[in-house]
Amino acid sequence: MLTTKRYDYVGIDAIQVHPSIANHRPLNQAKVRHYAGDIEKNGLLEPLIVWERNAGEYFLVGGFHRLNAIHMIRREKPGYFDRIDVRVVSGDIDEMRALNLKLNADRLDAKVSEYFDTVIYLNNANWDKERLAAFFDRSVSWIEEIIRYVPGMDPRLRKLLDEGKVTWSRAKQVCKLILEATPGTEKETADRLIAELESGGAAKPAKKPLTVHAATRNLTRHLKQGNGAKYTVDSHDLYALLVVLSGKAFEDHHLERVQQRFPVLFKQD
Repeated sequence: MLTTKRYDYVGIDAIQVHPSIANHRPLNQAKVRHYAGDIEKNGLLEPLIVWERNAGEYFLVGGFHRLNAIHMIRREKPGYFDRIDVRVVSGDIDEMRALNLKLNADRLDAKVSEYFDTVIYLNNANWDKERLAAFFDRSVSWIEEIIRYVPGMDPRLRKLLDEGKVTWSRAKQVCKLILEATPGTEKETADRLIAELESGGAAKPAKKPLTVHAATRNLTRHLKQGNGAKYTVDSHDLYALLVVLSGKAFEDHHLERVQQRFPVLFKQD
């Protein structure tokens, strides 16, 4: 079971990188330099997250850019940050891999495809769908769709999805059509649909599920009826609302989050 054991102050050389727990994206050197300047000026304001596999044995789970920034400072100024603040967590390797992904994917710019491999891995490691949904703060249906469509996804479609050239909603449609194709025509169907995506033929903008005008109208109607409501939201909720209102680059889970957090913005039947 994943738990926080304690907050500690440990020697930087004691923090290792586990071969199965890596930074989810290539290091952004500009980001490393930015962190180096900030940490040198203000200190390490947020502790690194480390897994204590055995007593005194620490593996980095969260904070790869910040750790590299500290190493950059130390190369120029030996003796700086010999010890650093860490949050020590415990659990098994599967939980550490999941936490590593979650910490990376909690960034607002994370793509749905960044969840795929870990969701499939943990599902194969007997994490049930409800546990996966709760851990990643997503719906069970969202987890089920990944488990259903991703293992057999055409590599060309996965590449388009990874590159942000197709939405998850559209990718699911393509996967569904391939699965429903007449037996023996699956490859032909996949070739045709993916060629359309690659040529831009299927990239027509979809109708916005919620516009600023419609949201304002629905909220105004709600207020005129004398209704009032208080909402507790976080930055992910606000981000989801903004991308849905813009009608660009939103995924199904963004719309689902907005519908759950801000139901008053949608027309009531």
